[in-house]
Amino acid sequence: MNSSEPWGAALYGDPCRECRFDWAISPEDAITLTANIPDRYRMLLANANGYERHPNLSWNASAYVSHVADNLRMWAERLEGIRISGQRRAPGYDQDLLAEARHYNEIDKAAALWALDHAVTLWVESVSRALALGLEMDHATRGLQTAPDIARNNTHDAYHHGWDIERILGHRP
Repeated sequence: MNSSEPWGAALYGDPCRECRFDWAISPEDAITLTANIPDRYRMLLANANGYERHPNLSWNASAYVSHVADNLRMWAERLEGIRISGQRRAPGYDQDLLAEARHYNEIDKAAALWALDHAVTLWVESVSRALALGLEMDHATRGLQTAPDIARNNTHDAYHHGWDIERILGHRP
């Protein structure tokens, strides 16, 4: 187990220095917050085409939606792998390589939101099961991740990228 990569509040601050996410959120409230992310993103993007950009960010608005969808789906997949096989070891991934391979900045807003809907459904089911079973993951770069850790970390990612979308669309500095 390698726990050299700081994550969660250790990396982002508590609350998060940028999006103000409160790491004391319960895992159950994290699930509820993530379950509502598709509606939040739809509201944010209602009058946008998804290709809007912020000068300090490398991805456009739809790309952030695609990233969140992929991230949630992959974590759900890894948790289900642990549940089904009992193998706790899980690899990390390079989000920038995945964005390049999937051409995030070219994905249509409607398609990205569709993918997010499906990913959130899978994630909510998977994380709920993981919490009930007390699953733990030996993450390749983050070390031991409990189901509550995963619920909070993944929710922060989705919440934080909503903040990024707000910045892109000029709702925040």
